[in-house]
Amino acid sequence: MSSTHDTVPHSPAPSSGSGAGDAPRHAPGAITGEMGKVAEDVFMSEISFASLGLRSSVLKALEEQSYTKPTRIQAMLIPKILEGKDVLGQAKTGTGKTAAFALPILHKCDKSTSCQALVLVPTRELALQVAREINELGRHTPIRAVAVIGGQRINEQLKSLSMGSQIIVSTPGRLMDMVERGHVTLNNVKFAVLDEVDRMLDIGFRDDIRKILGKCPPPGQRQSIFVSATLPPDVEKLARSQSLDAEKVVAVTSGALTTSLVRQFYLPVQPWDRRKLLLHLLTHEEPALTVVFCRTKRTVDELARYLHDKGIDVHAMHGDMYQTKRNKVIERLHAGTLGVLVASDLASRGLDVDGITHVVNYDLPEDPEVYVHRIGRTARIGRDGVAWSFVMPDQGELLTKIELLINMEVPRLEYPDFVPSPPPPGRGGPGGPGGPGPSKPVQPAVSRIAATVAPTVPPVAKVDTTKFPGGIVPSKVPAKRMFGKMKTHRSMRDAAANPGATPATDATPGSTPNTAPPTAP
Repeated sequence: MSSTHDTVPHSPAPSSGSGAGDAPRHAPGAITGEMGKVAEDVFMSEISFASLGLRSSVLKALEEQSYTKPTRIQAMLIPKILEGKDVLGQAKTGTGKTAAFALPILHKCDKSTSCQALVLVPTRELALQVAREINELGRHTPIRAVAVIGGQRINEQLKSLSMGSQIIVSTPGRLMDMVERGHVTLNNVKFAVLDEVDRMLDIGFRDDIRKILGKCPPPGQRQSIFVSATLPPDVEKLARSQSLDAEKVVAVTSGALTTSLVRQFYLPVQPWDRRKLLLHLLTHEEPALTVVFCRTKRTVDELARYLHDKGIDVHAMHGDMYQTKRNKVIERLHAGTLGVLVASDLASRGLDVDGITHVVNYDLPEDPEVYVHRIGRTARIGRDGVAWSFVMPDQGELLTKIELLINMEVPRLEYPDFVPSPPPPGRGGPGGPGGPGPSKPVQPAVSRIAATVAPTVPPVAKVDTTKFPGGIVPSKVPAKRMFGKMKTHRSMRDAAANPGATPATDATPGSTPNTAPPTAP
């Protein structure tokens, strides 16, 4: 199988890495020691896939890859789904939730009926990967999964659907569009799966989900399967509205399960040194497959261009890219032919690729939960991973919030051979706001206390009236300044020279010009 995150390898293959650096290297591989004990808690060593009652064609795909032991969520959910029960399952990222619902659905579906199972996911990338995973798990069955997502031509998706598809994996928005156009009917749905349901509610799919489930057979005539990393009250409320007797299954209660399998470090850095430090990490550590997370699409593009210019094999991925390009990036990830991926948080839930060895938080997230989702892209079952987080001097509080959530202290990491750059002009150095002369030394450590202290408000600079015509300084920004032509230096000069003339206005066509004289400060 190309994706192995949902099953447990009998003999995990260690990852390789090379390179030299002054800091110790942490090459992902088989989990040992204390981390091994945590990993053992994820598995059900006394149970095998063969003992769960799955059909032989489903077991064959698992056996070909030597997958014998299920994870706890798999061992707990699979029998209940096989029994026909509605379930509400909670398990941490990377513990095999996809296979937990995919394996019993593959067992119970038949070839004769289309769209027997519907799987809703929050992102396009996740839809593609879940469909790929189901098809790999069902390679020896006649059951076929098709991804229906936005960003692709409808005609091509209709063609795929017409070839026969027992399982549809889709985002709520595109599926609702296909249903309203009459291209997809949900009358035959026997299984309605909501994967990463907490995320779907967070990004505003609540109404679409209700409409889609309303077009499926009613509860009692279909199984409802809800799986998520967290189960906030609104998720449970939605689940209960679809099935009053849904069984709640919490496979793992440890809040630090996923993060405990990741070797985490924070690196203190000044804002102007982040790109340089990232390049230092990538060239000295030489990680096998790294995902670098940024907050904005602009940062993603700029950082990818910078690394490319430095000779790094890098690709970018964010929401403004064409879907075909995003798909090519995902394919390279699965093929293991991509070295570094710079991504927005679109990928923190959407990426589920086996083999990611390192995660870099180039921009520290405001929400600690996002941090957990990001670093969960590595440390898939059976292997550990590494997460580096860049922390700037004013982000001590963010780091503390993350540590409180994961219930562990993130150690500091510094590279003795990394030489910080001096502050650029405008950052307090020579030529900056601090005036001539040497700048204050940069504090290398991140203060976790300073962030809680109210910042000092800088004094308001005195307005230089000589820069305005006639020494008249506007007391406020003119109204509607962005709706028409901006005042130019020429028009303002002409207005000052001819006080009786009607000044140029910023009014849009049809509006009343503002002819009132400016007010002195």
